[in-house]
Amino acid sequence: MSLSQWQWETATAGAVAGFATVAAMYPLDIVRTRFQVNDGRVTNFPAYKNTAHAIFTITRLEGLKGLYAGFLPAVLGSTVSWGLYFFFYGRAKQRYSKNREEKLSSGHHLASAAEAGALVSLCTNPIWLIKTRLQLQNPLHQSRRYSGIYDALRTILREEGWTALYRGLGPGLLMQVSHGAIQFTAYEELCRIMVDYKEKKQKSEGASNLLNSFDYALLGGSSKIAAILITYPFQVIRTRAQQRPSKEGIPRYMNSWHVVKETAS
Repeated sequence: MSLSQWQWETATAGAVAGFATVAAMYPLDIVRTRFQVNDGRVTNFPAYKNTAHAIFTITRLEGLKGLYAGFLPAVLGSTVSWGLYFFFYGRAKQRYSKNREEKLSSGHHLASAAEAGALVSLCTNPIWLIKTRLQLQNPLHQSRRYSGIYDALRTILREEGWTALYRGLGPGLLMQVSHGAIQFTAYEELCRIMVDYKEKKQKSEGASNLLNSFDYALLGGSSKIAAILITYPFQVIRTRAQQRPSKEGIPRYMNSWHVVKETAS
């Protein structure tokens, strides 16, 4: 199998995985987005007590379709993001390994992941903005509702200009670039701690066979949770920055820094 063929197959596999993930967990994504923008200062969002209450309220007021608002751009964004991520990641590793005989170092893998994440953010930010706005539409909204992804794109371009499609890009870039770095660092550190612990427990010199499949799954899950917890504020900032302006054309937040100041105050 050629390197080029492997890259395209990897990108396809990533795209399929992205679609499956979104389809299975989408109602929870709706709830998360609405909780992220509900700062208690606006009146055009229903008040939710918890996740179960949010799902019940959305279903009662908007029907089951309310739990899948913005599903098309979500699927499109996730599929494109994962496909592009694996493609850019493979290309970056190929470039770093050019004219090198030894294997790539951990730093090269980390740099490749950061580069891929940044490029994906630049390419897909308009899709995520449209998804966020469709998810936030509810019966309390006073602005004319978007009828779909095309109507949302056309309305945003007409009323706000093309630059509005890149609102929230800053925190999105920071989240994409730092997430992989944090997860990688946490994984390596947790792996070292676990190996040291098992070495002392088993009094064994070799560390190659100390970890089993469950250990690796635990390490991967723990490092992922650590990365999510640390980078979650970037998600909140991006979501709040991407909200639709009022019907008078006044945005809730002027930029991402405005979000930080208003949220912290």
